Amino acid sequence: MMGPAHSLSGAAAWLGVGAAAAAAGYAMPWPVLVVGALITAGAALAPDLDHKSATISRAFGPVSKALCGIVDDLSHAVYKATRGPGDPRRNGGHRTLTHTWLWAVLIGAGASAAAVFGGRWAVLTILFVHLVLAVEGLLWRAARVSSDVLVWLLGATSAWILAGVLDKPGNGSDWLFTGPGQEYLWLGLPIILGALVHDIGDALTVSGCPILWPIPLGRKRWAPLGPPKAMRFRAGSWVELKILMPAFMVLGGVGAAGALNFI
Repeated sequence: MMGPAHSLSGAAAWLGVGAAAAAAGYAMPWPVLVVGALITAGAALAPDLDHKSATISRAFGPVSKALCGIVDDLSHAVYKATRGPGDPRRNGGHRTLTHTWLWAVLIGAGASAAAVFGGRWAVLTILFVHLVLAVEGLLWRAARVSSDVLVWLLGATSAWILAGVLDKPGNGSDWLFTGPGQEYLWLGLPIILGALVHDIGDALTVSGCPILWPIPLGRKRWAPLGPPKAMRFRAGSWVELKILMPAFMVLGGVGAAGALNFI
Protein backbone atom coordinates (compact mmCIF):
# COMPACT_ATOMS: atom_id res chain seq x y z
CA MET A 1 0.00 0.00 0.00
CA MET A 2 0.95 3.64 -0.38
CA GLY A 3 1.37 6.03 2.57
CA PRO A 4 -2.08 7.69 2.53
CA ALA A 5 -3.90 4.34 2.53
CA HIS A 6 -1.70 3.07 5.34
CA SER A 7 -2.45 6.15 7.47
CA LEU A 8 -6.18 6.03 6.78
CA SER A 9 -6.35 2.35 7.66
CA GLY A 10 -4.41 3.01 10.87
CA ALA A 11 -6.73 5.80 12.01
CA ALA A 12 -9.80 3.70 11.14
CA ALA A 13 -8.41 0.76 13.10
CA TRP A 14 -7.94 2.82 16.27
CA LEU A 15 -11.44 4.28 15.97
CA GLY A 16 -12.72 0.73 15.64
CA VAL A 17 -10.79 -0.22 18.79
CA GLY A 18 -12.42 2.75 20.48
CA ALA A 19 -15.86 1.40 19.62
CA ALA A 20 -14.91 -2.07 20.88
CA ALA A 21 -13.46 -0.60 24.08
CA ALA A 22 -16.65 1.36 24.71
CA ALA A 23 -18.75 -1.76 24.22
CA ALA A 24 -16.51 -3.63 26.68
CA GLY A 25 -16.85 -0.94 29.35
CA TYR A 26 -13.46 0.76 28.81
CA ALA A 27 -14.65 3.81 26.91
CA MET A 28 -11.90 6.14 25.74
CA PRO A 29 -12.10 9.81 26.72
CA TRP A 30 -12.32 11.82 23.52
CA PRO A 31 -8.70 13.03 23.75
CA VAL A 32 -7.49 9.40 23.83
CA LEU A 33 -9.66 8.60 20.82
CA VAL A 34 -8.30 11.56 18.84
CA VAL A 35 -4.66 11.26 19.89
CA GLY A 36 -4.70 7.49 19.47
CA ALA A 37 -6.13 7.79 15.95
CA LEU A 38 -3.42 10.28 14.99
CA ILE A 39 -0.65 8.17 16.51
CA THR A 40 -1.91 5.07 14.74
CA ALA A 41 -2.10 6.98 11.46
CA GLY A 42 1.54 7.96 11.91
CA ALA A 43 2.68 4.58 13.19
CA ALA A 44 1.12 2.95 10.13
CA LEU A 45 3.90 4.55 8.06
CA ALA A 46 6.75 3.52 10.36
CA PRO A 47 7.39 -0.05 9.10
CA ASP A 48 8.63 1.50 5.85
CA LEU A 49 11.70 2.69 7.72
CA ASP A 50 13.40 -0.04 5.69
CA HIS A 51 12.58 1.76 2.41
CA LYS A 52 14.74 4.71 1.35
CA SER A 53 12.02 6.10 -0.95
CA ALA A 54 9.06 5.78 1.43
CA THR A 55 7.08 8.69 2.86
CA ILE A 56 8.75 8.29 6.24
CA SER A 57 12.20 8.72 4.69
CA ARG A 58 11.27 12.30 3.74
CA ALA A 59 9.41 13.20 6.91
CA PHE A 60 12.37 14.44 8.98
CA GLY A 61 14.81 15.46 6.29
CA PRO A 62 18.36 14.06 6.35
CA VAL A 63 17.78 12.44 9.76
CA SER A 64 14.99 10.14 8.57
CA LYS A 65 16.77 9.50 5.27
CA ALA A 66 19.88 8.33 7.12
CA LEU A 67 17.79 6.29 9.58
CA CYS A 68 16.04 4.51 6.72
CA GLY A 69 19.40 3.52 5.28
CA ILE A 70 20.52 2.13 8.64
CA VAL A 71 17.29 0.19 9.18
CA ASP A 72 17.44 -1.17 5.63
CA ASP A 73 20.96 -2.49 6.23
CA LEU A 74 19.98 -3.91 9.63
CA SER A 75 16.90 -5.62 8.19
CA HIS A 76 18.92 -7.10 5.36
CA ALA A 77 21.53 -8.41 7.80
CA VAL A 78 18.85 -10.02 9.98
CA TYR A 79 17.23 -11.57 6.91
CA LYS A 80 20.51 -13.09 5.72
CA ALA A 81 21.32 -14.41 9.19
CA THR A 82 17.93 -16.04 9.76
CA ARG A 83 16.55 -17.03 6.35
CA GLY A 84 15.41 -20.60 5.93
CA PRO A 85 16.37 -22.96 3.11
CA GLY A 86 13.24 -21.96 1.19
CA ASP A 87 13.75 -18.21 1.47
CA PRO A 88 15.25 -16.51 -1.60
CA ARG A 89 18.36 -14.35 -1.59
CA ARG A 90 17.70 -10.63 -1.34
CA ASN A 91 19.61 -7.44 -2.13
CA GLY A 92 17.84 -5.26 0.45
CA GLY A 93 15.84 -5.33 3.64
CA HIS A 94 12.49 -3.89 2.55
CA ARG A 95 9.48 -5.85 3.86
CA THR A 96 11.50 -7.97 6.22
CA LEU A 97 12.29 -7.16 9.86
CA THR A 98 10.12 -4.05 10.26
CA HIS A 99 7.15 -5.82 8.69
CA THR A 100 6.75 -8.47 11.41
CA TRP A 101 4.58 -8.83 14.50
CA LEU A 102 7.72 -9.01 16.65
CA TRP A 103 8.96 -5.62 15.47
CA ALA A 104 5.52 -4.10 16.12
CA VAL A 105 5.41 -5.40 19.69
CA LEU A 106 8.98 -4.35 20.48
CA ILE A 107 8.51 -0.83 19.12
CA GLY A 108 5.21 -0.39 20.97
CA ALA A 109 6.62 -1.75 24.23
CA GLY A 110 9.62 0.54 23.90
CA ALA A 111 7.36 3.55 23.39
CA SER A 112 5.28 2.65 26.45
CA ALA A 113 8.41 2.25 28.56
CA ALA A 114 9.76 5.58 27.31
CA ALA A 115 6.46 7.32 28.07
CA VAL A 116 6.30 5.93 31.62
CA PHE A 117 9.94 6.33 32.60
CA GLY A 118 10.97 9.24 30.37
CA GLY A 119 8.43 11.72 31.65
CA ARG A 120 6.77 14.58 29.81
CA TRP A 121 9.52 15.15 27.23
CA ALA A 122 9.41 11.51 26.17
CA VAL A 123 5.63 11.77 25.74
CA LEU A 124 6.03 14.97 23.72
CA THR A 125 8.66 13.34 21.51
CA ILE A 126 6.43 10.33 20.81
CA LEU A 127 3.52 12.61 19.98
CA PHE A 128 5.65 14.90 17.80
CA VAL A 129 7.11 12.09 15.71
CA HIS A 130 3.79 10.41 15.09
CA LEU A 131 1.85 13.62 14.49
CA VAL A 132 4.35 14.66 11.82
CA LEU A 133 3.95 11.24 10.21
CA ALA A 134 0.16 11.54 10.46
CA VAL A 135 0.30 14.87 8.60
CA GLU A 136 2.54 13.30 5.95
CA GLY A 137 0.11 10.43 5.51
CA LEU A 138 -3.35 11.95 5.96
CA LEU A 139 -2.61 15.39 4.47
CA TRP A 140 -0.04 14.21 1.96
CA ARG A 141 -1.03 16.61 -0.82
CA ALA A 142 -0.58 19.64 1.43
CA ALA A 143 2.56 18.21 3.02
CA ARG A 144 4.22 17.64 -0.35
CA VAL A 145 3.90 21.30 -1.37
CA SER A 146 4.57 22.70 2.10
CA SER A 147 7.87 23.41 3.79
CA ASP A 148 9.18 20.63 6.02
CA VAL A 149 9.67 23.20 8.75
CA LEU A 150 5.97 24.12 8.68
CA VAL A 151 5.01 20.46 9.01
CA TRP A 152 7.41 20.07 11.95
CA LEU A 153 6.02 23.21 13.60
CA LEU A 154 2.48 21.88 13.17
CA GLY A 155 3.53 18.57 14.70
CA ALA A 156 5.33 20.22 17.62
CA THR A 157 2.48 22.64 18.35
CA SER A 158 -0.14 19.90 18.13
CA ALA A 159 1.92 17.62 20.39
CA TRP A 160 2.23 20.35 23.04
CA ILE A 161 -1.48 21.18 22.95
CA LEU A 162 -2.69 17.58 22.95
CA ALA A 163 -0.33 16.58 25.76
CA GLY A 164 -1.73 19.45 27.80
CA VAL A 165 -5.27 18.26 27.13
CA LEU A 166 -4.44 14.66 28.07
CA ASP A 167 -2.77 15.79 31.29
CA LYS A 168 -6.01 17.22 32.65
CA PRO A 169 -7.89 14.93 35.10
CA GLY A 170 -10.31 12.62 33.34
CA ASN A 171 -8.92 13.27 29.88
CA GLY A 172 -7.12 10.00 29.52
CA SER A 173 -3.45 10.07 30.49
CA ASP A 174 -4.29 7.09 32.73
CA TRP A 175 -6.79 5.41 30.39
CA LEU A 176 -6.84 1.62 30.73
CA PHE A 177 -3.81 1.59 33.08
CA THR A 178 -4.81 3.35 36.31
CA GLY A 179 -2.06 2.35 38.71
CA PRO A 180 0.34 4.92 40.19
CA GLY A 181 3.05 5.83 37.69
CA GLN A 182 1.25 4.19 34.75
CA GLU A 183 0.21 7.40 33.02
CA TYR A 184 0.65 7.14 29.25
CA LEU A 185 1.40 3.43 29.39
CA TRP A 186 -1.30 3.05 26.72
CA LEU A 187 0.72 5.08 24.19
CA GLY A 188 2.38 1.90 22.92
CA LEU A 189 -0.96 0.38 21.90
CA PRO A 190 -1.69 2.61 18.88
CA ILE A 191 1.93 2.20 17.79
CA ILE A 192 1.62 -1.59 17.81
CA LEU A 193 -1.74 -1.38 16.06
CA GLY A 194 -0.42 0.97 13.39
CA ALA A 195 2.49 -1.32 12.57
CA LEU A 196 0.25 -4.40 12.39
CA VAL A 197 -2.30 -2.64 10.20
CA HIS A 198 0.54 -1.63 7.88
CA ASP A 199 1.66 -5.25 7.65
CA ILE A 200 -1.85 -6.48 6.94
CA GLY A 201 -2.23 -3.85 4.24
CA ASP A 202 1.01 -4.91 2.59
CA ALA A 203 -0.08 -8.56 2.82
CA LEU A 204 -2.98 -7.67 0.52
CA THR A 205 -0.60 -6.58 -2.24
CA VAL A 206 1.10 -8.81 -4.81
CA SER A 207 4.32 -9.14 -2.76
CA GLY A 208 2.70 -10.28 0.49
CA CYS A 209 4.25 -9.66 3.91
CA PRO A 210 6.27 -11.87 6.31
CA ILE A 211 4.16 -10.92 9.33
CA LEU A 212 4.79 -14.13 11.29
CA TRP A 213 8.62 -14.07 11.35
CA PRO A 214 10.45 -15.66 13.14
CA ILE A 215 7.84 -18.45 13.20
CA PRO A 216 8.85 -20.91 10.44
CA LEU A 217 6.33 -22.00 7.81
CA GLY A 218 7.65 -25.09 6.09
CA ARG A 219 11.11 -24.35 4.71
CA LYS A 220 10.64 -20.59 5.05
CA ARG A 221 11.08 -18.21 7.96
CA TRP A 222 10.16 -15.17 5.86
CA ALA A 223 7.07 -16.53 4.12
CA PRO A 224 5.24 -13.61 2.42
CA LEU A 225 1.70 -14.13 3.71
CA GLY A 226 -1.42 -12.86 2.01
CA PRO A 227 -4.74 -13.88 0.46
CA PRO A 228 -4.89 -15.94 -2.75
CA LYS A 229 -3.00 -14.18 -5.53
CA ALA A 230 -6.22 -13.51 -7.46
CA MET A 231 -7.37 -11.29 -4.56
CA ARG A 232 -4.18 -9.23 -4.31
CA PHE A 233 -3.53 -5.85 -5.93
CA ARG A 234 -0.60 -3.61 -6.76
CA ALA A 235 0.27 -0.72 -4.43
CA GLY A 236 -1.29 2.49 -5.71
CA SER A 237 -3.75 0.68 -7.99
CA TRP A 238 -7.40 1.61 -8.46
CA VAL A 239 -8.40 -1.00 -5.87
CA GLU A 240 -6.50 0.89 -3.20
CA LEU A 241 -7.57 4.38 -4.33
CA LYS A 242 -11.18 3.78 -5.33
CA ILE A 243 -12.28 0.99 -2.98
CA LEU A 244 -10.07 0.63 0.10
CA MET A 245 -9.48 4.28 0.95
CA PRO A 246 -13.20 5.22 0.83
CA ALA A 247 -13.95 2.07 2.84
CA PHE A 248 -11.41 3.11 5.50
CA MET A 249 -13.10 6.51 5.77
CA VAL A 250 -16.54 4.95 6.23
CA LEU A 251 -15.28 2.40 8.76
CA GLY A 252 -13.46 5.13 10.66
CA GLY A 253 -16.64 7.18 10.87
CA VAL A 254 -18.63 4.22 12.13
CA GLY A 255 -15.92 3.42 14.67
CA ALA A 256 -15.83 6.99 15.94
CA ALA A 257 -19.61 7.06 16.30
CA GLY A 258 -19.52 3.81 18.26
CA ALA A 259 -16.65 4.99 20.46
CA LEU A 260 -18.54 8.18 21.33
CA ASN A 261 -21.82 6.29 21.89
CA PHE A 262 -23.57 7.97 19.00
CA ILE A 263 -24.81 4.59 17.76
